[in-house]
Amino acid sequence: MRLTECGVMTDLLELAASLVAVPSESGAEADLVSLLENQLGQVPWLELTRVGDNLVARTQRGHAMRLVLAGHTDTVPANGNSTAVIDGDRLSGLGACDMKGGLAVMLELARTIDDPAIDVTYIFYAREEIGAAQSGLLELHLARPDLLQGDAAILGEPTSATIEAGCQGTMRVRVTLAGERAHTARPWMGRNAIHRLGSLLGAVADCPEREPVLQGCRYHEVLQAVHVVGGIAGNVVPDQVEVTLNHRFAPDRSPAQAEAHVRSVVGPWMDEGDTFEVTDVAAGAMPALNDGLIATLIERGNLDVEAKLGWTDVARFASFGIPAANFGPGDPTIAHTAGEFVTRSDLDSVFAALNDLLRRG
Repeated sequence: MRLTECGVMTDLLELAASLVAVPSESGAEADLVSLLENQLGQVPWLELTRVGDNLVARTQRGHAMRLVLAGHTDTVPANGNSTAVIDGDRLSGLGACDMKGGLAVMLELARTIDDPAIDVTYIFYAREEIGAAQSGLLELHLARPDLLQGDAAILGEPTSATIEAGCQGTMRVRVTLAGERAHTARPWMGRNAIHRLGSLLGAVADCPEREPVLQGCRYHEVLQAVHVVGGIAGNVVPDQVEVTLNHRFAPDRSPAQAEAHVRSVVGPWMDEGDTFEVTDVAAGAMPALNDGLIATLIERGNLDVEAKLGWTDVARFASFGIPAANFGPGDPTIAHTAGEFVTRSDLDSVFAALNDLLRRG
């Protein structure tokens, strides 16, 4: 519970549960966005703009600085966890961790801080959990880039109420190895493409995992095989096999450098006729710990700082020229799991730190 300036008790856990109760799997966020729009539409100090299923609420006080608080409204598909359940100081249910707990914090800040020391933009955007091309944040950038402007941005992704700085880039690569068909009774008459894959997979498994330290944050690069397709019939030597690799690379490497690294690992095991194709890539983002607003949040909130090993829209804000960091309630290691949850202490801690920053600047 927390006491508002109007003397009304607000329970952030109950507020988050009310958001979990509204289904919003990717592509079906409209009902949740309408709920947020109805609630924030009653707040006189906010200017509201809706673009599709994306909602932006802004203060317009004319302050010299503006902070963007952003969070996605969609969840992954349900996994037997569509019902919000409060047990003591813990809320379980689809999206409780990723990231309706963060949305609850944003909603409460937006409707209670009427005269912030800095201007604030609250962005509730759709379709983060699916392909980047369908991102609601990208839709906003293309339609109304002015709505995204700010001096810094905080993404309410789950971070266990610590700062997760920057983010790693991600790349998917499809490698196709060729062979030659033959009868399995006479395999020497052909070339087994699946057998060729063994050496390549060994090289991927043995690839050293680089761990650069950037602004005091230790990142951890990994290269993993995540999908394999091959084989024709039980009595045919396969003449082709495809493997998809996922590379998570630290933000001090560009996508081109990351691709060169993957090629250096698999190249020795590829022959003429084999192919290497980058099917998806997103650059990372360097830590922005020296930015004034982010540094103030860390210092006054006495917050721990770690590297963000996954990819988040911090990278997209960085590409817009806006320094950003991840800071939200919920344990990121349980996001997308059937048992995801968020705790009252995380909600209250994140709210307190952001409330202080907005009120004091």
